Amino acid sequence: MNAEARSGESLRPGDEKTLRGASTGELVVAVAASDEQNRKTQRRALGRLAVGLAARARAAGVTSVAGGRWLADVFTEDVVPRLPIRDAHTLSLHYPDLNIEERAQALIRTASATTTTVGAAGGAAAAVKTTAPPLLLTSPALLTAETLAVATVEVKLLAELHENYGFPARGGTLQRTSAYVASWVHRRGLDHLDEDPFGATVSVAARTALRNRLMKLLGRHLSTFGPYLTGAVAGGAINRASTRKLAEVVCTDLRGLQDSTTGVDIGGTRLPCG
Repeated sequence: MNAEARSGESLRPGDEKTLRGASTGELVVAVAASDEQNRKTQRRALGRLAVGLAARARAAGVTSVAGGRWLADVFTEDVVPRLPIRDAHTLSLHYPDLNIEERAQALIRTASATTTTVGAAGGAAAAVKTTAPPLLLTSPALLTAETLAVATVEVKLLAELHENYGFPARGGTLQRTSAYVASWVHRRGLDHLDEDPFGATVSVAARTALRNRLMKLLGRHLSTFGPYLTGAVAGGAINRASTRKLAEVVCTDLRGLQDSTTGVDIGGTRLPCG
C-alpha cells in the first residue's frame, strides 16, 4: 500500500478533530469509509464536505461546474491519490479464512453496504433541504459530495477485485490508480478495455469519459430529492443496486481472464458475483 493511500485511510469518520481541518480528498475518503460504528459522524463528514465543495464550486465558476470539468478535476486531483487500495497480500491478511471467490463476495457486500449508507444519508439530508427553501442552494453540493463518495467506494472495490483475482494494474501508483478509474468509467475489467488505461486521467478523451460518468452518477442522485424517508430509502437502494451490478460485470470479466490464463478454477466454489 502506498503512502498516499495510508494517509487517506488514516482519517476515519469517527475522528471529529481531524475532520474539522481535513482536505476535500480526506473528507471524501472518510465519508466513503466502511465503518459501521461511526455512521453519525460519517454524516457530519458528508455535511462538511458539502460545505467545502459549495465554496470551491463558486470559485470555479458556473461554466466549469455545469459542464462537469470541475467535478472531474476534484476527483482526479483530490480524491484518486488518496484511494486506500489494498493489494492481494493485504486482502489475504484481512480475510485469512476465505478463498478468492469468498473474498470477492465479502468485498462486494462491504462496498454495497457503504454506498447504501452514503445514499441514505445524502437522500435524507437532501430531502430535508427541500423543506427549507433558504437552504436549497446547498443541495447540489450535497449531491456532489455523495457522488464523489460513491465513485470512491466503487473505484476502490474494482481495484481490490482486480488485486484479489490476481490481475492488478501495472506501473507506478499513478498509472495503477488511473487504470482502475478507467475500469470504473467503462464498467469493465481492465483486460476488456479497448484503450490503454495508463495515464487515463491525463488524456483529453479519458477526462471527457470520466466527466460524463461522474455527471451521469450525479444525475442519478437527483432522484433522492423527495419526502424525507422516501429520499433516504431511494438514495440507498439505488446506490446498492448500481454498485452490485457494476461488481457483477467486472467480476465476470476477471473470472473469464482467470480461466483463460490458468484453465482451472483456483478460487474454490463459484458464487454469483454481487
